[in-house]
Amino acid sequence: MQTKPLRIGTRGSPLALAQAHEARDRLMAAHGLSEDMFEIVVLSTKGDRITDRPLSAIGGKGLFTEELEAQLLSGELDFAVHSSKDMPTTLPEGLELSTFLPRADPRDAFIGRDVKKLADLPQGAVVGSSSLRRQALIRRLRPDIEVVLFRGSVQTRLQKLADGVVDGTFLANAGLKRLGMDDVATEVLSVRDFLPAPAQGAICIEQRSGDQRIGDLLAPINDEDTAIAVSCERAFLAALDGSCRTPIAAYARCFNERISFSGMILTPDGATAHDILTDGMRGEAQKIGRWAGEQLKKRAGPGFFEDWT
Repeated sequence: MQTKPLRIGTRGSPLALAQAHEARDRLMAAHGLSEDMFEIVVLSTKGDRITDRPLSAIGGKGLFTEELEAQLLSGELDFAVHSSKDMPTTLPEGLELSTFLPRADPRDAFIGRDVKKLADLPQGAVVGSSSLRRQALIRRLRPDIEVVLFRGSVQTRLQKLADGVVDGTFLANAGLKRLGMDDVATEVLSVRDFLPAPAQGAICIEQRSGDQRIGDLLAPINDEDTAIAVSCERAFLAALDGSCRTPIAAYARCFNERISFSGMILTPDGATAHDILTDGMRGEAQKIGRWAGEQLKKRAGPGFFEDWT
């Protein structure tokens, strides 16, 4: 019997809070618990506080999770809710990603100030993005465009766009939908043309390894198809030693007992790319992801990765 509120850790952006609320609401429905049986604990992370430099320059994806993970390990939090695409491939000892909510739209949305589509931007237009993957894909599609660093919350980026700092920007369509703001997207790019980040659109929950009470609580809201697809994409990322320093794209999808996988690595300027498409049995998702990553690593050769550091 749950007697005290469960403490859910999250970052403080509107999107992070929307994700924490979704996890809480699913748990309330699954267990018949009232809202007062949960406490959402907001923590500021280093990644949130430093917005004037690329993540690659200040330490990588872990900057969005360190404070939350410290409180998880100390027992101050019961579990933490994250965007799966922000999670490093290696977690601190004693922690695990046990639960994935049903994946939302994995695609990227373009938001143009004066035009609706990326292809319609005039030559020399400026597009803002904080993602090396998006920057490389933009340059691949439109090498004439200037791409600039563009960090901050969804609301901050949209305000900069409205202020004329850039002519367009990209955001995850899933995030816009979770905020009830998908109407701001002027173009949603297909997965085929603009491959998403590994695990984009999926919310994950991190807990202490071996915490059976929390594991049992979370189990009913875990979406198996999402968990399997994300495990494939994260295995691909791990095989490439991927981080926010590397332009890497991946998308896996379960079909009954099978899984399909698409992956891509790019040079930061988008001029050179290697991609792979494969499938297999869903029970071998991680093996498929690792194999795909190893194949692209061999195909690209060691020199391909030298420009990534």
